[in-house]
Amino acid sequence: METLRETFEDILTGGHPNSLGRTIEVVDLVLAAPERLEDLIDTYRSTDEVVRLRTSTAIRRLEVARHNLVVPCIDRLIHEIGGLDQPSAQWTLAVLFDRLLPDMTSDQIAASAAVMKRNLAHHQDWIVLNNTMDTLTHWAGSDAGLKTWLLPHLERLTQDTRKSVKARATKFLAALTQP
Repeated sequence: METLRETFEDILTGGHPNSLGRTIEVVDLVLAAPERLEDLIDTYRSTDEVVRLRTSTAIRRLEVARHNLVVPCIDRLIHEIGGLDQPSAQWTLAVLFDRLLPDMTSDQIAASAAVMKRNLAHHQDWIVLNNTMDTLTHWAGSDAGLKTWLLPHLERLTQDTRKSVKARATKFLAALTQP
């Protein structure tokens, strides 16, 4: 259990990099004291990539458990986390942006779309590409400008050597081009 001196970074440090570590404990702590969500988001500043990965996991779980808790943090997610060069942060944002869309202002939608467009155009991580394609395709269904931007990127990704990226790009391209 957390001691008075333990920060979220302390709690999320250590263990096998592919494990959740104490992520569930962090989620429970924030659910019990929602004002601590800001401290959790601050944990993205850690120099430890595993801590940042677990922070992403915790925030996704918090959004599922208590969606409205994450809504006030949309601007921080866009402007602070959107600039991180870490795949887990970027694919997490694509998932969160889609879930938070009904709660976003038009400026937040535009800014989050810009983050995802950058990621789709320049990122190489297959999970980032897959989750970003998913969200942008969903959004493009009601945004003709986004659809126009997205189509050539999906066409490019249909030639990707990774099966999952190629398959998703093909699927999303077909969905957006069917009459």
